[in-house]
Amino acid sequence: MQQILVYADSLSWGIIPDTRKRLEFNGRWPGVLEHALLSRCRSVRIIEDCLNGRRTVWDDPFKAGRNGLIGLAQRIEINSPLALVIVMLGTNDFQAMHQHNAWLSAQGLAALVNAIRQAPIEPGMPIPPILIVAPPPMEEPRGPIAPKFAGGASRSIGLAAAQREVATALGCPFFDSGSVTSASRVDGVHLDVDQHLTLGKALAETVMQIVPV
Repeated sequence: MQQILVYADSLSWGIIPDTRKRLEFNGRWPGVLEHALLSRCRSVRIIEDCLNGRRTVWDDPFKAGRNGLIGLAQRIEINSPLALVIVMLGTNDFQAMHQHNAWLSAQGLAALVNAIRQAPIEPGMPIPPILIVAPPPMEEPRGPIAPKFAGGASRSIGLAAAQREVATALGCPFFDSGSVTSASRVDGVHLDVDQHLTLGKALAETVMQIVPV
């Protein structure tokens, strides 16, 4: 059985927009992806490491542990051997307390790729390929999360293009989730139930090209 690690934030954790509730595994895109791969006779296991509020390389001044770089190498070590690591991050780099632009967020992503490749895995275990997935473009945030993401939609413009440049420079496969889905129609940031389904099914096609049978 091949293991695939999803390293991500609340968009992948499956938070239900405008609530603090979580979709069941089969309803969030990592679960949809696993089901799609299993249905095509791929022996895989999706390992979810999705933390609400996770940034690429920056700290949350209000909640500890949201810096995605800290402890990443150990997560790779813990879960090895891995056939693939899927990284879908960037949205929280544009919370209101940060003044980052798309280029800076993409550089944070590059640091994560380097940390994964330098992780202290056991001798003989493979350095996994890394699939970079750009989150869908943020819309104007609505509802309870609006103050948290105030100004984020404008600061995040160009994120997918910047992440694609990093992926190309570092030799990583890339998928733009904005090519198949928008952000939530409810809060403008996360994913709605049908959007999880669409993204998971679309990613299955990409993953099958990367992970051997």
